[in-house]
Amino acid sequence: MAKGIGLLLLLAFAITGHALRPISTLTLEDQARLRAVFEQAQPFTDLAHAHYSILGLTLLSAPAPKDACTFLKAKVDVSNVQSLYHATSAAKALGNCQLNAAKAKQTLNTALNESADVPTLFYAVSALDSLKFPINSADVAKFLKAALKKDDSLLSQIYGLYIASKLSAETDVTEYLNSVEDIAAQADEIDDLYLQFEAGILPSAMFIDGSVKISEKTNKKPALTEEQVVMAGNYILSRKTTQNVRNAYLVVLATKALSNNKFFVPVGFSLASSITVSPAQPKIIVQVTDLMTGSIGQLSISTKSAVRKSDRSKLFTEKKLAGTADKTKFDLNFLESKPAPGFYDVTLVGKLAKPDSKFIGLADGSITVKVVTEVIVEEVELLVIDRDQSIATKTVNVQHPRKVASPIDADYHQNVMLKFVLKDKATNKPMPVHQAFIRMANLKTKQEVIFTSDRTDTLQYSFKLDVAESGRDHFNALSGKYSMELIIGDASIQNPFLWHVADVNLKFYEDPSKKAPEVASSPYEPKPVIDHMFRVPEKRPSKTVSSLFTGLIAVPLLVLLALWAKLGVNLSNFPMSLSAVGFHVGLGAIFGLFYCYWAYLNMFQTIRYLTIISIVTFICGNRLLGSIAARKG
Repeated sequence: MAKGIGLLLLLAFAITGHALRPISTLTLEDQARLRAVFEQAQPFTDLAHAHYSILGLTLLSAPAPKDACTFLKAKVDVSNVQSLYHATSAAKALGNCQLNAAKAKQTLNTALNESADVPTLFYAVSALDSLKFPINSADVAKFLKAALKKDDSLLSQIYGLYIASKLSAETDVTEYLNSVEDIAAQADEIDDLYLQFEAGILPSAMFIDGSVKISEKTNKKPALTEEQVVMAGNYILSRKTTQNVRNAYLVVLATKALSNNKFFVPVGFSLASSITVSPAQPKIIVQVTDLMTGSIGQLSISTKSAVRKSDRSKLFTEKKLAGTADKTKFDLNFLESKPAPGFYDVTLVGKLAKPDSKFIGLADGSITVKVVTEVIVEEVELLVIDRDQSIATKTVNVQHPRKVASPIDADYHQNVMLKFVLKDKATNKPMPVHQAFIRMANLKTKQEVIFTSDRTDTLQYSFKLDVAESGRDHFNALSGKYSMELIIGDASIQNPFLWHVADVNLKFYEDPSKKAPEVASSPYEPKPVIDHMFRVPEKRPSKTVSSLFTGLIAVPLLVLLALWAKLGVNLSNFPMSLSAVGFHVGLGAIFGLFYCYWAYLNMFQTIRYLTIISIVTFICGNRLLGSIAARKG
């Protein structure tokens, strides 16, 4: 029981620790790319694009276009609340842009009424605030409560945070601060990394910014857990590659809000240097910042541990990183500990000179480091072994990167073996690699076969080619000269290589009863054209048989006509009308069409003709039956 509880606590700790780590930050490169997105929105086509572009540039401390104010004045519709919201927000960001305030004030005050919905209240209050006009907080608070009773959707609740944050200090907005927890409960957690609303980036970003604004208004921390804050930031930063102007603005808005407040600031640990550590570049540089890549103050950084991913062996524990001229960056000589090649998880902890509880994740940073080295190949032997007696008939020592001078001969009574050892150049110790292949390629046909090599416990590699068996299974018994190439590759080596070790003349067993294999000049030559052939129609019976059966089918009709003639058929009641003639002609035409289908028409042609004839026959038959019924009545 105690063991089970311990495992659950360990799992919970692992999940919590994982969630407390921001996955990335908005780097200077990211900010430059988003700035380009805002600049590409120019020349502006509508107020909304101008609004998002100008505010985005302002948040990134970049200059706005010189003619932006002229565009706002020309495009603003002072009778439309949403148009005023976009124009006044952008004009406020520009700082020196004055709009027609008199007409705007009247429109905005008129929009604030009991029947207004939440978005309209948001636009009107935001515009009044941008124009620095007084807001009747008591009325707005009353209107907001009424609007939320009619529409309590997610976006309306988030708009409510913004509206409440702009009301006077005397107005009690505690209920809106408390609603932050309820709004956050509507978000979805994805993989314990992201917290997002179903509608995407708009409500997610505005919720973060709105929560910060209502908290600053009340000077109280919102009811959000540290995990929720970090996961919400992770979702926003996962959208930082957007090319949409509005979404780019929302990314910067939310990231800025998470980086510049007094309640919760996620801290990101990232590599400012390459992930790769080598003898030429032994140091790693760690950057510790807020999500906008800004400084969080004077601090010191040290490692908790460095663990190799492949075998979870610990390289070292506590090591203090040295500070640099940039107070957000710290370096460490990773190769001092003489790590083996591979990937390492490095856990970091930061300590502020002046402790501040608002920083999240400062004690639980993590980065990944890749240690690489150069590999050398030694003790290379190429052997030809008698298949039956297992005695080496020929042994050739080869030195990388040279090729054996003369071709090696081997027939189906022999095996060819290649032995080699791969060593770390820095330590001269044997090392394993992920990829150690031997490629055998026919020099004439260019056909090739790839083989894997075997590795022993002492890290010696070997490859044995059974000439008789491989000729049957892989080479199609095609004797000739083959190149033997050694292919070495691994994520942790700097110098992967392909080495032409030797040429080998292979003589395979040729079964005299079998046809010699065809030799293609190239595997990339065009193949013969395939002509599709439909199934040959079945042979029809002879004319005599067909005529005989046709006659037999006609006998009943002939008998019928003979009986009619003997009995004396009375045609006096036949109505000589267009409908009667049309119906009987149509009926006869249908029988005639069946004959044509049997003789030479296909199904599609028959259906087309039958449709036309049947429509005429149906109309005439309907009228004929109607006239007969009327006459009898």
